[in-house]
This record gives sequence, structure tokens and C-alpha cells, in this order.
Amino acid sequence: MKENKSLSVAEQLKKKYHKTEEVTNFKEMLYRSADIFRSRTAFKVKDEKGNIVSITYEQFKNDIVSLGTSLMEKGFLNKRISIIGKNSYQWCVSYLAASIVGIVVPLDKELHTDDVINFMNVSQTVCLLGDSKNLDSVLNNIEKVQNPDTLFVSFDKKDDVNSLHNLLGMGKIAYEKGQDDFDKIEINPDELRILLFTSGTTGNAKGVCLSQRNICSNILSTYGIVKVKRSDLFFSILPLHHTYECTLGFLLPIYSGASIAHCEGLRYITKNLGEFHPSVILCVPLLLENVHKNIVKNMNQSLPEKYKKVEGNPFNTLPFYLKKIVRTKVKNTLGGRLRVFIVGAAAANPEIVKDFKNLKLMTLQGYGLTECSPLVAGNTDFFQKDDAAGLPIPNVEYKIDNPNVEGVGEILVKGPNVMLGYYEDEEKTKQTIVDGWFHTGDLGRIDENGYLYITGRCKSVIVTKNGKNIYPEEVEYYLNDNPLISESLVLGIQKEDDDETYINAQIYPNIEAITEYLKGSVPTKEEIWKIVADSVASVNKKLPNYKHIKSFGVRDEEFEKTTTQKIKRYGNNMRIEKKDK
Repeated sequence: MKENKSLSVAEQLKKKYHKTEEVTNFKEMLYRSADIFRSRTAFKVKDEKGNIVSITYEQFKNDIVSLGTSLMEKGFLNKRISIIGKNSYQWCVSYLAASIVGIVVPLDKELHTDDVINFMNVSQTVCLLGDSKNLDSVLNNIEKVQNPDTLFVSFDKKDDVNSLHNLLGMGKIAYEKGQDDFDKIEINPDELRILLFTSGTTGNAKGVCLSQRNICSNILSTYGIVKVKRSDLFFSILPLHHTYECTLGFLLPIYSGASIAHCEGLRYITKNLGEFHPSVILCVPLLLENVHKNIVKNMNQSLPEKYKKVEGNPFNTLPFYLKKIVRTKVKNTLGGRLRVFIVGAAAANPEIVKDFKNLKLMTLQGYGLTECSPLVAGNTDFFQKDDAAGLPIPNVEYKIDNPNVEGVGEILVKGPNVMLGYYEDEEKTKQTIVDGWFHTGDLGRIDENGYLYITGRCKSVIVTKNGKNIYPEEVEYYLNDNPLISESLVLGIQKEDDDETYINAQIYPNIEAITEYLKGSVPTKEEIWKIVADSVASVNKKLPNYKHIKSFGVRDEEFEKTTTQKIKRYGNNMRIEKKDK
């Protein structure tokens, strides 16, 4: 034990990794899983009558082979194949078939049609598989699609000659007749096989080129620190076109022999939790906060009067016998089997993480980027720190470039998960990957134990006249911690005839919480402004002078967000009204 005390936590972690079995490409992973977990459930889906049915690993593999065989017969070997649509079994089958036959291009179903067509044109897509709703919007603008021979494959229109249903059937017949070219495909694990378009936080989309080794290495690294049980059921909520959900919420459970169920839509989360009884949920902090708010609200409504709290979580003040009852109730509202939340895409509130831990629900947050397939750091089965993004995952290193006096600088990452480069942009690739180190554009610091803390984006840092750095995310954290505030965005502004930079906060209030705070009366505009002003004043008390919010605006609508629910730091969100106080 003495030896361990001299090692950092990151070094101790290296001695504890779960054992993994090497895979370097998706086909190898798929065939391995179908062989080992043959009759186990890979997916739980609803049939046309709404009954839940199980799809085995063997059937999943057979469907991929059938679709892949059809795609090859259409001449799509080594071609670009795009996928668009809501999370579904069909999406998963298409993704693996497309990435084994050619290069898969997952597209965001929320994109404007012009952007979808632009990405299809830029990537030289020959086939688009997806929900008919998304396909129809492209077909209505077919004159903008550069490839006149593009094949459109619908997930849900069975009567179409080129529907997924028909392609699966034709591929199955061809395979059974001896057409086994799909089985013979040899994949170079280090070539471009996944092309992802990411808006980043600038509004300018970049094409990220990933190899199958990139993603497989990330699957193995994640399994090394977070054990996935064969009995686990992953509840898939976040969009699958995003690497975070695709790698950790789809491919990781398939590697591990676990099961997956897809959420039918945000409004059905509670209903689906009761139907599928998941044990693992990948989410973003916003979803975690909403679940937490509901839990606290229900607690305050159902507990005896003496334990209720006007503000905050009453759980820690409860006697042990009540805690036990509350834990069981909370677990039951989440489906009865939930054991872990995996949180990514932005920093989670450490108080909320702590609250879930007290409820015996493990909450593991991590840090990643599309360019890193995606995971870089994470809290683990062995070591957790509520306010940190985590420790380096196996085989991945990070360091801080040019740290300031507080140890904050740009986060650089090195490892087998780092992308091949940006699509058709050698210049940008050279600027971003230098001597094997990927420059993330994110700011952070590393403590003596190797834990990584994210402090913001390089581009969003506000620099005052006397050289002080203000990270808007830090100020936003304090604002969002107030239950009367729903969301906030902190900006640096300059006033006329003054070259100093001042802090402005754009705030979207939590009207429901304010109404409760005012004992049920609907708040007037003046009351909302007054409550927000008081909230801003209480935040300023917690911050040094140079970080004080000097003016604020109250928004009537939520901020525009990316598909992973990050507030966009561009466009309409950056608008400041003249009436700001």
C-alpha cells in the first residue's frame, strides 16, 4: 500500500484497468460479438403493435450482412454512404453496413435541408439511407443534389422498391445463394471510414475523418475504465450521428454483449424508462439537471412538512430510514434498474453529481471531442471526482500547452483515438495536429493526481484591459446553479468611448420556479427583472471584482443549441438588447 501513496491517482488507475479483447475494425468486432453473444439480446425494439421484441446478436449481424450485400450489388464498395434519421435499429444496421462496405457519413437529422444536401455533395455521397421524412425534404430539392444517380433508401416506407426492408430481403436471398463478398471484405483499420461534419462552436462545419482503429481504440479504452455488464441495457437518447452516442451508447454495448433500447423522443423519456428498465443512460448535463429538478420537486411535495425545503435538496437532512424509502422511489421512477449516468458534451454541476451519488446512482462525467472518437478523459469505476472531467483513458495522454500562473492553458491530446485529419483541409489539419498532439481549442488544467478540469474554450475567453482572463463558463456555472435561472450565456462587451471589456449575462429565467417562489402568482415582467437582478447580485458576491456581471438581459426564449444541447456561442444567441440593465 505504501508504494501506491507515492503514485498519482492517474498512475494508480493504470494498474486497475478492466481486461479487454483487442479489435481494430467494426467487421471484426461485429463477427466476434455475434459469435460470443449469439442468442443474447442486442436490441429491444417495438413492433408495429407497440409490443417490445428482442433482436439477437445473430439477427443483428445477419441484417448487416444482408444490407451490406445489397449495397455491394449496387456498386457501392468503397463509396460514401450517408445516413440520416432518428435513433433506431435501422440506423444502427445501416451505420455498420455502410462503414464496412464503404465510408459512412452520419448526418444530423435536425440540419436544414440545404446543409444536408451540401454535406452530401461535399462528401460525394452515392446513397442516402434514412427516415422518409428526411429523405423527402432532400427529394423535394433534388435539383441541388450533384449526383443524379444517388440512391435513396427509406427506413419506414416498406413498399418502396429501394426501401431498407426490400434491400434486406434481396441481400439475404443473394447471400444464401452464395454471394459472400461481404464476408471477404478486408478493412484497413487506419484509413478513412467515418466522415463526420461537426459545427464545432463557430458555426462553420468541419469534416472530421476517423478510421475504425480510432473508434475501436476508444471503445476498448472506455471498457477498460467503466465495466459494461452483459446484463446492462443502454437507453439511447442522444443523437446517434454524434460520436459520443455512437461510440459509447451503441458500439461499446455491442462490443460488450449488452443491450440497447432507443428513446422514442424526449417527451416519451419517462414512459420509455418504465417500459425498457435501462441500467445505463448517456446524457448531457441539461438532461441530468432536468431529472434532478424533478426528483427534488417530487421529494419536496411528498415528504412530511418538517423535512421540506423552500430551496434545494432536502435529501441529506433526512433520517436514514426515509433516505432508504426515497432512494427506492427515485430508482423506480427511472425504471428500477438504473445504475449509472454517463455525462458528456459539457461540464456537469458537481453538486448534482454528488446528489445522485447519495441516491446510489453513479454519475460518471467525461471529456471528449469528435476529433478524438470522442473520449479523452473520464471518471471511472475506480476513481471519481465530482468537479473534474476525469483521468486520462487507457492509451491516451493529455497535457496543457503554455499554462498561465493558475496552470490553465490549451488542452493537447495524443493517442490512437486522434482523428486522421480534417476532410480536404490539409492546412487546418497541420495547424491542429502538431507533432502528433491534437490541439483541442479547449482550456483546462491538470491537478497533481492527473485529473483534468475544463475551464472553457480558447475562443470564448474574455480578456480584460489589464490582462485578466475570465472564462464565461465559470460565471455561467454560478448563474445556472440558481434554481430561478434556467440558462445563461456570458459575453464580453465594450461600451462606447471605453476600451475596457465588461461582463454581460444573457439570462433565460425559470418561470415555473419563479411562480413557485412567488407563492403561485404569475410573475410580471418587472418582478422577473427584479428576481433576476437579485440573482445576479448574489452571484457577484461569490466572484472577484473583475469577474462581476456589469449588465444583464432577460430572454423570452431558450437559447439556440447544438444537437448535444450545448448553447451556441454564435448567431442570435450573441445578440444584446439596448434595454439590458
